[in-house]
Amino acid sequence: MAVIIDGKQISAEVRTALAEEIKSMKTVPGLAVVIVGEDPASQIYVRNKGKACEEVGIYSEIIELPAETSQDELLSIINRLNNDPKIHGILVQSPLPKHISEKAVTEYISPDKDVDAFNMVNVGRIMFGDYDFLPCTPAGVMVLLEKYGIDVTGKECVVVGRSNIVGKPMAMLLLHAHGTVTVCHSRTKNLGEVTKRADILVVAIGKANFITGDMVKDGAVVIDVGMNRVPDSKKVIGDVDFASVEPKASYITPVPGGVGPMTITMLLKNTVKSAQKDLT
Repeated sequence: MAVIIDGKQISAEVRTALAEEIKSMKTVPGLAVVIVGEDPASQIYVRNKGKACEEVGIYSEIIELPAETSQDELLSIINRLNNDPKIHGILVQSPLPKHISEKAVTEYISPDKDVDAFNMVNVGRIMFGDYDFLPCTPAGVMVLLEKYGIDVTGKECVVVGRSNIVGKPMAMLLLHAHGTVTVCHSRTKNLGEVTKRADILVVAIGKANFITGDMVKDGAVVIDVGMNRVPDSKKVIGDVDFASVEPKASYITPVPGGVGPMTITMLLKNTVKSAQKDLT
């Protein structure tokens, strides 16, 4: 039986510590979240981020814009936020309408306020291991491993998925922690053979129940980043087939309640870090 990694519990502990830290600060950290359009999932995420800010004592500004907002109008708002001393972190919620370039928006956010760590300056810093901010989901995974005493040093680490948001930065963080890292993707041959070598397996491919028990070695640590909504249901399932993988794993994250709660918590942590940097 695997140990179930409790992301809710760890997230609550980190938030409690952040709230205490904020109380002792001379400035109130501020986070601005911009949402363009009316994507229902995005609206839920944005509400959750606002609520999380309130819980720990971060000033939160939510800017809701209609879907027809032009790219220039959005960049103008980002420019205002870049220059607003109350705001220490800026996040533009994805997905954006098709007429707006996500890359242009990401690059327009000041690297000093880029608490998602998507700006190329911050991506480059992560490559060198000399960073201020880390992308929230991979950062959350590293905290979970640390809190459960799972040492990455010398371990065979396999990341399934190569997105700029999770897969690539996840691989870099495991590498910085002295893991031996393999990145798999849709064109990897004999995927099951590769995943079966993993001491630590991180799955972020966006396909429900994609990793099954026969693809995992006995005693592996399995981190499921996937969040797949079951059609015609409110239920969410991961990229890992929990029923067949859990009996083989030593540690495993559930979905929901594993990596998910850590993502917003790391966003809060990045915002606090940005505000602290502002004071130095």
